This record gives sequence, C-alpha cells and structure tokens, in this order.
Amino acid sequence: MNDLNHGATAPAEVSSVAGLTGYLNGFESRLVEQGYVPASVRQKVDLATAFVAWIRKHDVSLDILSDECADRFLRDYRRAGARRSSVLQFLGYLRTLDCIPSAVTTVESTAVGHLVLEFGDFLCRERGLSPATLSSYLPIVRAFLDNQFRGKAVCFDKLRPADVHRFVVRQAQTISLSRAKLVITALRSFLRFLQQRGLLRTDLSAAVPGVAGWRLTQLPKALSIEQVEQLLASCDRQTPAGRRDYAILMLLARLGLRGGKVSALTLDDIDWEHGEIAIRGKGQRLARLPLPADVGAAIADYLRRDRPVCSTRRVFIRIRAPRRGFVSLSVICCIVRRALKRASLDPAFKGAHLLRRSLATDQGSLRLRRGLLC
Repeated sequence: MNDLNHGATAPAEVSSVAGLTGYLNGFESRLVEQGYVPASVRQKVDLATAFVAWIRKHDVSLDILSDECADRFLRDYRRAGARRSSVLQFLGYLRTLDCIPSAVTTVESTAVGHLVLEFGDFLCRERGLSPATLSSYLPIVRAFLDNQFRGKAVCFDKLRPADVHRFVVRQAQTISLSRAKLVITALRSFLRFLQQRGLLRTDLSAAVPGVAGWRLTQLPKALSIEQVEQLLASCDRQTPAGRRDYAILMLLARLGLRGGKVSALTLDDIDWEHGEIAIRGKGQRLARLPLPADVGAAIADYLRRDRPVCSTRRVFIRIRAPRRGFVSLSVICCIVRRALKRASLDPAFKGAHLLRRSLATDQGSLRLRRGLLC
C-alpha cells in the first residue's frame, strides 16, 4: 500500500482537475490508516474515481468544488451503494491538502457568515471559551440571523425586542429545556457582542426571555449506589467495545466528569507517574484531579488491549472506521443510554450528566467517592 501522500502532487501543482487523479492513491492510504476494511476502501475509492471523472466531464473548476458538487454528482450517478459520506470524505481529504477551498470559506462567504465567524473569534480570544462551547453557540446565532434577515442585507437598526422574543419562543416550543436555556445564553451573549461592536444602539440582551426550569418538578435525576454498580457491571469487558465503554463510565461515575470532558480527554492529560488527570475547564483553566486506582486500571486495560494505533491523541476512539475520537458529546450520551438499557434501568434522565448527578447526591456521594482514596 502506498504511503499517505504517495502519488499526490503538491497542492500548488494542482492547477487543473486532471491533477486530482493523482490524489486517489493518497486517499486510499488515508482510508487504510483510518481502519476501514478492504471492501469499504475499494468502494470509497471507486466512488471517488467516478467523482473525479464527473468533475472532468462537467469541467468543474477546483475553485468552486464543494459539497454541492458532490450532491449534483450523486444525482447523476444513481448507483446502488453510492454514499454521500464517501464523496464528502474525498473532498475533506482534498481540503486537508489545500487543493480545494475549505468548507468554511464556501459556507461563510456571506455577511451573516462573516458576522458569525467574528463572534466566534470574540468568544475564543476574549472570553476564552472552548471549541465545544463555540460549536453549541454559533449554530444558534446563525439560525437567529437567518430567521431575522432571510438572505437580505444585515441591518440591526430595525431589530426590536419583539423579534428577539419571538425567535426564543418559537425555539423553546420544539426543543428540550436544557437546549432552550442554551439558546438564551448564546443569544444574550451575541446581543451584548453587537452592542459592544457598535452594531446595536441599545442592549437587547435584556429582551431575551427566560425559560422556567423549576426544580423537583420531575423524578429524581440520579441513580442509587447499587444502580451505578449495576450500570458498570452491564459492560461486557470481554470485548473491545465493552472495555472502552467501561472506562468511560468509570470516569463519569467515579470522578463526576462531564461527558464533553471525557470525549475530549487526550493521552497527554493523564499523568500516570503521579496518578493525576488534567481537565480543562471554562476559560481554559486547568484542573488536576487524582486518578482513582480502579479508574486508572480500566483506562490502562483499554489502552493496552484495544485502542488502535492512529494519529489522534484522543484517549477514546471509535470502534469502527474511521479511527478517530468522538465528534460530539452525543456519543457519550449514547454509551450511557445503551448501558442503562442493558442494566434494565429506566431513570427520568438518561444523559451523560446522570452519573455526575448521581455522584453529587447525598445518598451516593460517600461510597462512590471512596474510589478517590484508593
């Protein structure tokens, strides 16, 4: 098998579509590196080859090659087994080599897009928010701007409190309580940003309505000590997936970490010599927590036996190709939900935060925290 970039000319040399053919070998090697089985590699490379032929046939310039072109190709191709994700993988590979414009450049070329990117830069540089928080805030802001201006010129002079209130109410009717609160936080932050930049004359953040979230209106969102142990025991530690999920659940149950922190954990965050684990909090603050013996043993068992060799430094890797870290918190939530189902547990709340809440309860915190003293 060829080396990763073997057969692929330097990005600067690809001045025409014909030069894309040379990247197919490199794309094939990338797929093998990511852990795809030979049959999947062949299928994806064949589809990428057909895509390149389609680009040449329709004389599509590299400057405008985008996800939309992939959709047009698939409409013409119409062959069983052709997946959009495979074509987008090839486009993503080309973008990593700077052969074609990045997806961000293509999507964010509008005035709304530039404003969203500027707000994201503000949150990152001046507020010190993490990329995970940005990925939650920015889609909400974009939805608000798209809803308000609908492709027209961006002008905040006509923005009124009623517009803000109407957007929040519509959003809150179709989403969960926690998501509604996130919408409110993101929108208030964005409106303050606009006033700070002189784009708004008045502070409309006060016009963002709150969402009632009364405590104790639902069943207790926590597990008992016995239920937590039952949940952990549900993992089949004779399989790679079971050992990985067990280590993840141990971090959630014994340390009370948020699901996003577990997902973002890297090999460099674990100090085996001193028995510590580094967690990056809000504002990029770094906290060091003692690594309990049972948690460390679970992670070490997974790392030794199951974690594949790959370029990412993330601790927890997908079982199936592509071999990479989890793309979002939702994967951790799915692992918790599957474990609850295996353990025949049906709490009112089934997200990754369930185990954090369980650790903090008066009934369970004492015994669960004993793991910290091991």
